[in-house]
Amino acid sequence: MTSVEIVRSPNADQVSIIAADLVADSVPSKLTAQDPTLWGPEAESEASIRLSWTTLHETSRSLLPELVALREELHAEGVDRVVLAGMGGSSLAPEVITRTAGVPLVVLDTTDPAQVADALAGDLERTVIVVSSKSGGTVETDSHRRIFEKAFTDAGIDAASRIVVVTDPGSPLQQASEAAGYRKVFLADPHVGGRYSALTAFGLVPSYLAGANVEALLDEAAEEAKVLAEDSVDNPAVVLAAVFGAAHAHGAEKIVFADTGSGIVGFGDWAEQLIAESTGKHGTGLLPVVVEGPGAPGFVDARSDATTVAIGPATGSAHLAVEGKLGAQFLLWEYATALVGRVLGINPFDQPDVEAAKKASRALLDAPAVAASTPSFVDGPVEGHGTGWAQRKVNTVAEALAALVEVAPDHGYISVQAYLDRIDDASFELLRAEIAKRTHLQTTFGWGPRFLHSTGQYHKGGHQNGVFIQITGESGDDLEVPGRPYTLAQLQLAQALGDGQVLVEHGRPVLRLHLEDRIAGLAQLVEAVQEDGS
Repeated sequence: MTSVEIVRSPNADQVSIIAADLVADSVPSKLTAQDPTLWGPEAESEASIRLSWTTLHETSRSLLPELVALREELHAEGVDRVVLAGMGGSSLAPEVITRTAGVPLVVLDTTDPAQVADALAGDLERTVIVVSSKSGGTVETDSHRRIFEKAFTDAGIDAASRIVVVTDPGSPLQQASEAAGYRKVFLADPHVGGRYSALTAFGLVPSYLAGANVEALLDEAAEEAKVLAEDSVDNPAVVLAAVFGAAHAHGAEKIVFADTGSGIVGFGDWAEQLIAESTGKHGTGLLPVVVEGPGAPGFVDARSDATTVAIGPATGSAHLAVEGKLGAQFLLWEYATALVGRVLGINPFDQPDVEAAKKASRALLDAPAVAASTPSFVDGPVEGHGTGWAQRKVNTVAEALAALVEVAPDHGYISVQAYLDRIDDASFELLRAEIAKRTHLQTTFGWGPRFLHSTGQYHKGGHQNGVFIQITGESGDDLEVPGRPYTLAQLQLAQALGDGQVLVEHGRPVLRLHLEDRIAGLAQLVEAVQEDGS
């Protein structure tokens, strides 16, 4: 089971009041009973088809015999390399599960040509690809499926025998997969939203095929479920919801996550989507900020606009410390997020602003000439775009970054969004800490388009106090998407420009830095951030 320790709380009286109200209204037990009325009449229709995650520790066990049989069949054929094509809820949980278990899983949640090419360069003779999409129409995942299907065929491998699908019943992907005779089609529970799907087929199928013990996850969640159903102020989900609700009421709308030795790898990335997409709407919500460790900028020096959470043992800078095994943590944070939705007065199961960026991206793909723009400035290997929000003329990256910080609201945040290869270009992540240290603003870092299926909802629907740095870059060898009129590089750029366009429509400042050379561009960016005026 999990434990939640309140290390320090500046709003202790209000925390107690919120917790008592949740218990008096029997919210935990009603949530366990899948009561859709908990979030008000406007949310009831959506909630009525989104609450099956509360019993997945029981219902998902029926998957286990099928998974055992499939893995045995694949291993008998010499197939033991697993690639996962999925976005958001279809990829974040499996990545945490397999990294924590120490088993290899190649996760494709990108449109960067080089990253996809690296996945293709693995041993195809030993490879099975799991194609996961709840809607069945996710553009990134569909592109990966098409690319791998052609690669298998070109290598003389029966492509259908190497493709496993996870989707919702009745989706276009189910129909197409069955018609194509793919190896196996797993149908997930349709009454579970993507970000709550860690213990559905979306989380369990790729993780088990990669070698993780998913039965243990279900056991951990089952043990935790007993506590989470209790109408008690000691219920850990009640504690989390009360602390976050009280903090938000006092202007602390950010939650800063640092791992302090939990043994869970990458948990913050999974919690980031759950919290941001569930709460970030109608101008309110909680913004997760995932940092490098308890000594990182944004955690050790957090201001009054943030609540710091240690995943693992408590540290001196933490407001909260949450400990427990992975399966239990999944269920705890799902409960806590649903409860805090009630506290904030929002529906934690919809995502009203996600589709806007997708529509803008599709429009740019249909009219690629529109995507071209003249740089506002050129500084070495970096082109700067979209500085109309600046209060003065900028000619360099350092000047543009300084100007962006100048227009950031008090207690706002900076979002760095890198549309690059998150494996080979991983060094770009160091920009988060460098920017946070020098600006004293909470700073998030997201890989595009991965973050569009995670924090993208919050950026458009949550508190409108963010400023945005997009990083795009030239690609080397591009990849065609079979049967589609665009390449991966064109799709990647369209996604960046489309999301930037929607942010601008919301009145948010967006600075796009395009790197003509990625390595030289990173050096230029770091140097610019470290200049005194940045």
